[in-house]
Amino acid sequence: MNTKLNKTVAFLGAGNMGAAIARGLLATGTVEPGRLVLTDVRRDYVRGLAEELGCRAADGPADAASEAEVLLLAVKPQNLAQLLKQMEGAVTARHLVVSIAAGVPTRALEAGLPEGTPVVRVMPNLMCQVGEAMSVYAPGSHARPEDLDLVATLFRAVGRAAQSEEKLLDAVTGLSGSGPAFIFLVIEALADGGVKAGLPRDLAMELAAQTVLGSAKMVLETGLHPGVLKDRVCSPAGTTIAGVAVLEECAVRSAFLRAVEAAARRSAELGG
Repeated sequence: MNTKLNKTVAFLGAGNMGAAIARGLLATGTVEPGRLVLTDVRRDYVRGLAEELGCRAADGPADAASEAEVLLLAVKPQNLAQLLKQMEGAVTARHLVVSIAAGVPTRALEAGLPEGTPVVRVMPNLMCQVGEAMSVYAPGSHARPEDLDLVATLFRAVGRAAQSEEKLLDAVTGLSGSGPAFIFLVIEALADGGVKAGLPRDLAMELAAQTVLGSAKMVLETGLHPGVLKDRVCSPAGTTIAGVAVLEECAVRSAFLRAVEAAARRSAELGG
């Protein structure tokens, strides 16, 4: 059963990620439409989205902040400083500020907010759009246990959520933040392999996507190491081990490892 929040949540930025989280909160009943406020630099767009969702479109960041207890900052990292400036005078230490801007540390946010304002940094991913996100959150220096509980409730409305130390969020960004793009490449490549082997494109795509979905679910629900599950599929001298041998020859493991490292490194650069 989902927990209902009796607080008004303002989304400062309602792009793909912000809108996906807002939809998840409403779909699960975590937040009622009357307690959801949206704002975005694209005024016509945000008015249309608010009308669709049954919530209110604010005239700007300060307007949104003035009537909400929770402020969810969902703008690009390079636009965060300007957003904080636009909210000056409207934010107090009684607000909870939640940021999903990649790479921006809580200390940078706290420096642009009133002294003592609780800040929580979150790294969600694109799967918010289908209710299967993996979100990791880390507290700033003024965040209280009840603030973290609230953030966990918000993001569990769109998938799974876990707490970590902030120093690990660049690595989180490299893995679960950027990871969907890596998996989309895997699905596309598997489907291409199916087509090369003679399957119709639509069937190959369905097979590839469902195979990835089912494999991920098995890892999460059984708690078994992926290597153990892999060995269960690899019969001696069978078809699967022949394919695994090719993947090992092509250094697929190393390629994924380096991709995650590169994405994590870029996240740290953005934060700097």
